[in-house]
Amino acid sequence: MPNALELTAVSKRYGQSRALDGVDLTAVEGQTIAVLGPNGAGKSTLLSIALGLLPPTSGTAAVFGHPPAEALRRGLVGVLLQESGLLEDVRVDELVKATAGMYAKPLPVEHTMRAARVDDLARQRIGRLSGGQRQRVRFALALVGDPRLLVLDEPTVGLDVDGRRALWQEVSARTAQGHTAVFATHYLTEADDYADRVILLARGRVVADGPVEKIKELVGDSEIHVTLDRPEADALGALPGVRQVRVEGGGAVLRTKDSDATLRALFAGFADARNVRTAGTDLESAFVSLTGGE
Repeated sequence: MPNALELTAVSKRYGQSRALDGVDLTAVEGQTIAVLGPNGAGKSTLLSIALGLLPPTSGTAAVFGHPPAEALRRGLVGVLLQESGLLEDVRVDELVKATAGMYAKPLPVEHTMRAARVDDLARQRIGRLSGGQRQRVRFALALVGDPRLLVLDEPTVGLDVDGRRALWQEVSARTAQGHTAVFATHYLTEADDYADRVILLARGRVVADGPVEKIKELVGDSEIHVTLDRPEADALGALPGVRQVRVEGGGAVLRTKDSDATLRALFAGFADARNVRTAGTDLESAFVSLTGGE
């Protein structure tokens, strides 16, 4: 079977600005892939090219071996975008049923609405829904065609805790059945909790690609959290092993390649050091380090 998604040397220019710069991405079936990066890194541009909504300036994109637009026509892809309009004057069940009618083999409407947690909204009109409720409706519309690939751009924006949990439970259930999900998010904990693989973008390029734990290992450092009366970045940065200092209120976070040496020097040189703890690198720290602090 062809790969669920394959981007080869994809670049996208807007005048002199380069949104993507030679991006390669291969997604096999059954994976959940998080696309991460700071604002302007190219995440939405990448997903738009994968969906055929934008043409690449150079390079190629394929979904299950088809051009992206053809894959959409075949009903192979379900999409939830950051900004997508909904018909205001129709009921939720009417909209989901009408969308199901566009596919050759849709999921049962009732099943889809339960999976997206909109079954209790069935007879309400879209115009009366809150932002989070609308997002759940968009998720239902992405699911109802029973797509082999789900593409989700910031899927949990506006959702409460229960809504987020329900969405990821459904995504996980689908990937366990061999389907594929690719999502962009600013919630790094979601990538840590639900992604099999992380693709990290910065300035239009892939700077890291692999399982979450491998991304953390790329940084490899430890972190020391310490409370100080007057934390000074320059003085702390001069301690042995320290690569980076982040001052936060009355404390600091030191990223170090040699935590033992850093701790010995910290206690020897800073009598007011207290509440000291060490930790391995988390995904947020790896993100900051690999994207150059953005």
